[in-house]
Amino acid sequence: MEPNQFFYKIRMLYSKHQIILFIIPALIYYVIFRYKPLYFVQIAFRDFRITRPLEKSPWVGFEHFVTLFSSTDFQQALVNTLIISFYKILFGFPAPIVLALMLNALRNAMFKRISQSILYLPHFISWSVLGGIIYSLLSVHDGLVNEIVKWFGFEPIYFVGDKAYFRGILVASEIWKTMGWGTILYLAALTRIDVSLYEAARVDGASRSQQLWHITLPGISTTIVVLFIINIGHLLDVGFEQIMVMSNPMVTSVADIIDTYVFRVGLQEGKHSLATAAGLFKTLVAAVLVYSADRLAKVIGQRGII
Repeated sequence: MEPNQFFYKIRMLYSKHQIILFIIPALIYYVIFRYKPLYFVQIAFRDFRITRPLEKSPWVGFEHFVTLFSSTDFQQALVNTLIISFYKILFGFPAPIVLALMLNALRNAMFKRISQSILYLPHFISWSVLGGIIYSLLSVHDGLVNEIVKWFGFEPIYFVGDKAYFRGILVASEIWKTMGWGTILYLAALTRIDVSLYEAARVDGASRSQQLWHITLPGISTTIVVLFIINIGHLLDVGFEQIMVMSNPMVTSVADIIDTYVFRVGLQEGKHSLATAAGLFKTLVAAVLVYSADRLAKVIGQRGII
């Protein structure tokens, strides 16, 4: 590089020093909490003990992965994670889209703002509080849902202790908590659609459903694809806090997921290498899923995120 070019780049960086100062805290955060922990991924390949340094732990290769995949507990946790994630994507991903379209169709601005505030509220409630609310609603003795069940002449149902209902409760509560907040991005995308397109469509005699299908949905398709790719990347990230708050011994066989398995094996049983192997497997699967979803998005004509 010539000296003139070097000093020119230095001047350019100095002229944008305010922007760089804003970026530095984020870089420090990612270096400390995202990149530095990667050094400890090698725990998955060593016979690690908390009583000895990592460097002195013997290298065992893929031994922990063999143990992991032969474990019936991990196999059950993996199956539960995939089933719950599939339900959440199938029912939870379209929910904010539908809600955003419904809110966008409202003409009363005051009612629209009040509705948005009410729908956003569950997002700011922790799972500890929300879990207590759900348990109160589904209580066998005086829960609102079972009161309605008894009013129709049926016996009360122990919803949170029944394996047949528990996964449905997880999915429904997740939608309740996140649906309102998820509409923000879609509402923002809807505001970018040119209003003249709707005016031209009405002049041509297009119905509301035709406007929705040919103008609204294509207008927010990029946002939908990007968020879908992100959701696919979190396919194995079912929700540790939600499961820990709402599960109980009666539904462990359908509620135990990879995150709770890692917590139990790593912290409670002290098998740090096995827990790290499970976490690394989850991360690698997420990376493959994100890349595959991105490639699929580009095949169908969307931009993707990579």
